[in-house]
Amino acid sequence: MKTPALQIALASLSMAAVLTVGWRVHAEATRVTFPELGTLVHYTTVRRGNVTEHIMTTPAAIEAVKNRQPIPAGTHFVLVDHRDGKLFRYFVMEKGQNWGADYDERRRTGDWQFQWFWPDRTINTSENTARCQSCHQSQSGSEFLFTGYRIPRFDGKPVE
Repeated sequence: MKTPALQIALASLSMAAVLTVGWRVHAEATRVTFPELGTLVHYTTVRRGNVTEHIMTTPAAIEAVKNRQPIPAGTHFVLVDHRDGKLFRYFVMEKGQNWGADYDERRRTGDWQFQWFWPDRTINTSENTARCQSCHQSQSGSEFLFTGYRIPRFDGKPVE
């Protein structure tokens, strides 16, 4: 039989374990895959201080945006994040048929899902994609893209 002191100690340890695990931020599982970069088109570059972001997508997505059509399922957008001239990470958005249904309605970004990857293309487990969804929800009028407005000006040379 456990003594009251032992019960309290075990309960405290259990609570500490729950709190410790609860405070960690881990990437959740998403359906996003890392695309073949050679099939994508670099359509814009964004520069902020020591950060340079090259943003790429499929030719089909570029045509869809230019023709004011929905971006097709299967599309990837990739933000290649460089810091001080060195590759730091990749941010990938991928659109899939009915992928929005994977989330509560308040969290959805259409059928887009998000994932961060390290330079070796492994998932960056320290990033929480709920944060990505929260930010991209503000762009619901432009397919959840921050740089979609640049695509119509793309003529083969990345827009800056």
